Amino acid sequence: MNTFKELGLDDQILKALDEQGITKPTDIQREAIPFLLSSLKDFIGLAQTGTGKTAAFGLPLIELIDDEANMCQGVVLSPTRELAQQIAEGLKSFAKYNKKIKIECVYGGAPITTQIKKLKAKPQIVVATPGRLVDLINRKVMDIKQLRYLVLDEADEMLNMGFKEELNLILASTPEDKSTWLFSATMPKDIRHIVKEYMHEPHEISVKSGVEVNTNISHQYMLVKLSDKMEAMKRLLNTEPDLFGVMFCRTKIDTQNIADELGRAGYKAEAIHGDLSQSQRDLVMRKFKDRAVNLLVATDVAARGIDVNDVTHVIHHRLPDELEFYTHRSGRTARAGKKGLSIALVTKGEKRRLEQIQKVLGINFERKLVPSGDEILNGRIDTWMQSILDQDMGQGLPNEIRAKVQEGLESLSKEELIDKLLKKEIDNMGAVDTRDLNVNSMSRSEDGPGAGSRNRRSGFTNMAINIGKIDAVSKGDLKSIILEVSGMDNADLGTIDMQKKRTVFELKESVARKLPDMFKGYQFDDRDIKVEEAGQISKPEGDRGRPAKKRFGGGGGGGGKRRDRDRRKRR
Repeated sequence: MNTFKELGLDDQILKALDEQGITKPTDIQREAIPFLLSSLKDFIGLAQTGTGKTAAFGLPLIELIDDEANMCQGVVLSPTRELAQQIAEGLKSFAKYNKKIKIECVYGGAPITTQIKKLKAKPQIVVATPGRLVDLINRKVMDIKQLRYLVLDEADEMLNMGFKEELNLILASTPEDKSTWLFSATMPKDIRHIVKEYMHEPHEISVKSGVEVNTNISHQYMLVKLSDKMEAMKRLLNTEPDLFGVMFCRTKIDTQNIADELGRAGYKAEAIHGDLSQSQRDLVMRKFKDRAVNLLVATDVAARGIDVNDVTHVIHHRLPDELEFYTHRSGRTARAGKKGLSIALVTKGEKRRLEQIQKVLGINFERKLVPSGDEILNGRIDTWMQSILDQDMGQGLPNEIRAKVQEGLESLSKEELIDKLLKKEIDNMGAVDTRDLNVNSMSRSEDGPGAGSRNRRSGFTNMAINIGKIDAVSKGDLKSIILEVSGMDNADLGTIDMQKKRTVFELKESVARKLPDMFKGYQFDDRDIKVEEAGQISKPEGDRGRPAKKRFGGGGGGGGKRRDRDRRKRR
C-alpha cells in the first residue's frame, strides 16, 4: 500500500495530509494504520524515533474517535513537554477538517489552573506527560475510567526518565476493555513487564528506521551557553552575508521572540508559527521568497510545506526530540543537487542529543567556532569598504560641491582622512561584543547526572532556592532551570538536596554571588523565585495555607530530566 487512501483513512484526513505535503506512508504507518483501524487488539510498534510514529498512531486515533461524544476517549502519553506539544500540534493538523474533535495538551512546567480550564471543554483526545496526568487525576480533573484508547509513545524513554510508577498507576486506573498502543525504540525488561501486566495478546511489529539524510548537506555545530545563543546567531549572520536560511525553534514563543530581537538589531528576519493568520503567513512567505527577508524563524509544524529553492543554511536554535524533525529541518537546504549547511547551536547539556542524532542517522557533525569579536569587526569594515567601492556615482557630483569639500579637507593627508572616516564608521557601529563565546568541550563523564558533585567540595558554597518537593519538580528539572537562567555549566553545580519547600545546592564560589541577581524578575508558578545563601532564604510565597497532601503517584513534574521552562518565567 503506497498511499494513505489505500490504508483506509477518510477523505477529511486525506485532505489535511495532502495540504501538508504528506503523500507516502512510512513503513511503520503502512503496518500500523490498517491494523489499528480494523482491530480492537492491543498493539506494539517497535521503531526508532523519526520513522513517522506520530502519524502511525495519530491518524487512526482521530478516525476512531466518536466526535459526537464529549468525553476523553484517547490519551497519548509522552516523556517530555516538547514532544507532547509536537504530538498535539501534529494531531490538530491531521484533524483540521473535523471541527468537532477537540485536542488538548497537558504537561508539567506550566500553570495547572490554565490546563484545568481547557479540560473543562471535554476534549476527546488529551496528550500528556505522565507526571502531569497523575496530578490531574489526583485533583479529580481527569477521568480515565471510560478511556477507549491509551497510546504510550517513546515508552522506553518514559521509563528511562523515571516515570515507571506513574505509568503503572495510570495503566491500573484505565478500563480493562480499552485498546493500548505501545510505541518504543527498544523493549527492555521493564517494558516487557508492562506488556505482560497490562496488555492482552498484543499484535507486535518491528520496522527499521529508514531515515535518510541528504549527502549534500554539511552538518556543523557551535558549542555555546544558552544565554549566548542569540549573540552567536548575530555573529553568524554578520560573517555570512549571503545567508538565506531557516532557523528552527521548538516553541511559538521562542520563534517570535528571536525574530523580534533579530529585527530590532537590524537583521532581516521574520517569524512563522501557528499563531499567525493565513494572511500573515502568506505575507511572511512572500517576503522570504522575494529575498526581502533572509532568515525565516519557524517552528517544526509551521515549516511543513515550505518549499523555497536556494536555501543556503538551516540553523537549529534547539535540537528537536524527533529524529524525523531533524531530517525534515535539514532537508530545507541542498535541494536540486545543490550544497547546503545545517548548523546546530548546542549547549553542553544538549551535546548528548547531538551525539545520538549523529549515531542513529550516521552523519558527522563538525564543530564550527563562533566568530570572534575581532572577526565581526573586520567583517563589518570589509562590508563598509565594499559599499564604498560599489557606490554608483550616477551623473557624478556637482563641481561646486566637490570643490568645496576638497578645499575644506585639503589640510588632511590621505592617511588622516581614512583614519577619520574609519573612526566615524566604527563609532556608528556601536559597541562590539568581543567575548569568546565558544565553550570548551567536555568529556562524557562531566556531562552526566550529578556532574560536578563528586570530589568538588573545595571552592563551592551552599545556596538555596525557594522551590522544593511540594512543587512537584524533579532534581533534573530544577538543575535545568538553574543552568538555563544563569548560563552556567554543569561543572559549576554540585550536589542538590531537595527539601519540602526549598532546595539547597552547591555552587562554585566564583559564580555564587552573581546568581541571586540573575533570578531577579523570574517567577515560578506565579511567585517570585528567590536565591540566597543557604539558611537565609524566606518561605516560598503562595505556600501559606497550602495543604501538604500526598500527590497521586508522587508526580506532576512531567519534565523528567528535560528542561521545563514554562513554570519559570519573567514577570
